[in-house]
Amino acid sequence: MPRLRVGVIFGGRSGEHEVSLASAASVIAALDRRGHQVVPIGIGRDGRWVVGGDPMRALAEQARVALPSGDDTGAVKKALADRAEGVLSPESSALVRSEPAGSVPSELRQGLDVVFIALHGPYGEDGTIQGLLELADVPYVGAGVLASAVGMDKVTMKTVFAAHGLPIVEHLVVMRHEWRAEPAAVAARIAERLGFPCFVKPSNLGSSVGISKVKVIGQLRAALDTAARHDRKLIVERGLRAREIEVSVLGNDTPAASLPGEIVYEGEWYDYATKYAEGQMRLVCPAPVGPELTARFRELAIAAFRAIDCSGMARVDFFLDDTGAILVNEINTIPGFTSTSGYARMWEATGLSYPDLVQRLVDLALERHRDTSR
Repeated sequence: MPRLRVGVIFGGRSGEHEVSLASAASVIAALDRRGHQVVPIGIGRDGRWVVGGDPMRALAEQARVALPSGDDTGAVKKALADRAEGVLSPESSALVRSEPAGSVPSELRQGLDVVFIALHGPYGEDGTIQGLLELADVPYVGAGVLASAVGMDKVTMKTVFAAHGLPIVEHLVVMRHEWRAEPAAVAARIAERLGFPCFVKPSNLGSSVGISKVKVIGQLRAALDTAARHDRKLIVERGLRAREIEVSVLGNDTPAASLPGEIVYEGEWYDYATKYAEGQMRLVCPAPVGPELTARFRELAIAAFRAIDCSGMARVDFFLDDTGAILVNEINTIPGFTSTSGYARMWEATGLSYPDLVQRLVDLALERHRDTSR
């Protein structure tokens, strides 16, 4: 296996900044094990590049990030803890430099074989960084510009899924200006069309940031205001009594789907705290749904992947309601990526280890670049 020079981009401007640091730390450890040369490339919350020296240290100190408990990248966890404590040499910290947002740092211009994007949410998972790398003609892991943009925008994503005949949750779209101009009319439309409970979400965000569960009409105002702080386009979905099932997809033209996993949690719904606080949720994989439903989940996951013209990787999230109906909730083109994240654990249960998964994604990135360069 050739030794590659791999850039890993992490941090970013979105509300999932800390999640990105944890993903990147695990990816870097796996690439190190494979003998690749890793070039860490950070992006601060203000959008400025953080490069040279030890960008992970610089961003970890600001975010006080900690990897999820149980992660097998012990050396990386210790390194992050040391960085937060200031144990690493001041010389390394002094080498870190900041470059303006919108520029292209020298690390992206100087001989990278491939880039692993470990950003989550807007300005990373939405096609923006992918477009920059396309312009720079640098191969990168994951979906292209179109699939990234469609996968980030929940409204557009559901429109595409519906056009492909995929089953989706009933929903309404509310624009921020509409909500602010006619709040009573918007609330009445939601109550009439969807009823309660319902979920109010920003269209462009992940990790349940900005999402509220609304049980009665009196809670709508606060929920819509919260979502509107994050996006100009909001989506309101009918609340369901359903199990939450996920499937990981891997590949380019011939994608494969993992065994499904089921998200089990004690909280009322799968919010940010439940996703990332220790001990709040667990992934049961394989999901106890029987062979017929297992096959159907895998089939629909690949159909959703192909519907947005995805490549590399994605995690497809489903609802399994009380009647046994399957509904596609969403697709995540850059899912959480520590070795204990759902995406990796579902592949591990299917027979693909985390280091092999990271290497496979690098190989797929190079394959896609060769194909699009023809």
